[in-house]
Amino acid sequence: MKRASITEAKNQLSALIDRVRRGERVVIEDRGRPVAHLQPVLGLAGDDEGRVSRLERAGLARRPDAPVPRTVLHTPPPRPSPG
Repeated sequence: MKRASITEAKNQLSALIDRVRRGERVVIEDRGRPVAHLQPVLGLAGDDEGRVSRLERAGLARRPDAPVPRTVLHTPPPRPSPG
């Protein structure tokens, strides 16, 4: 969890928001005392990035090392066998 002073939060808000988008929490402090925190909004459409980040941190998912080849994306699925 990232900690930031009020001054740092004011000057680096965009960078802190980027961290929050990746699923991290940020505690805002006033003279070393926590006064607020930034955290991802859960359950909204478009929160896939945060969801994937949480799964990664929990060890339940891993991002691919390379993009999926186009041949895989455009290959039709196998047909079910009869019977």
